[in-house]
Order: sequence, then C-alpha cells, then structure tokens
Amino acid sequence: MSNQKTGADGYDQVFAEQQEYIAKRASGYREQALKIYPWICGRCTREFFHKNLSELTVHHVDHNHGNNPSDGSNWELLCLYCHDEEHSKFENLVRYGSTEDTEIKTSTYNPFADLKDRMKQKN
Repeated sequence: MSNQKTGADGYDQVFAEQQEYIAKRASGYREQALKIYPWICGRCTREFFHKNLSELTVHHVDHNHGNNPSDGSNWELLCLYCHDEEHSKFENLVRYGSTEDTEIKTSTYNPFADLKDRMKQKN
C-alpha cells in the first residue's frame, strides 16, 4: 500500500496533521511568551485580557520560527493587525530592498551617445 494520500480523506488527514503540528509548535513558545511578557501589543500598546487573548500573537523578531530561545529574546507580543503590518514590512524589504537609501542615482545610460556616428554610417 502506498503512502500517497488522495481524495477527500487524504486531504482531511493531511490537514489534520498540519493543524496538529501548528498547534503543538505554537503552544510551546506561545505559552512561554505569554508567561514572560505582559499582555500588551509591543507596537500599538493595546492591552489584552483572557477574553481577547486569542488576538495577541507571538512575533519572531528574526522571522525564524525555529529560533525559540527560552528567555524570549526572539519574541515579541503583537496584536493581529500589528503582526500583519510587521510581516508586510518584512516582505517589502525582501522584495524591494531597503527603503532607507533616499539618494536617487542618476542614469548613466545615454541612448544618443553614438547617434552622430550611426548617422554617418548610414549615409
């Protein structure tokens, strides 16, 4: 019998395994972070309580979800909105590079540099 999972049953099994993995991974560092840090968003300073604690996320400062030191030095608690914004900024940095370089470099290409010579060659 093959290990290949097909059809709806296969999808359900893969989905269940993925959800279990995510829950197991998140419960470890999330629970630790919630014990270490006050329940306040590190960006907008919104305060959280048991009722809305699910809206407070653990952000990995270096964007490496495998880097989970027990002292919490790679974590910060962010609300859902600030967490999304932080990841958007990171994606833009990866995609477009640093936005801190404000110097606009002039183009060195001159399409008409040898136009006179070309026109002489045609004649």
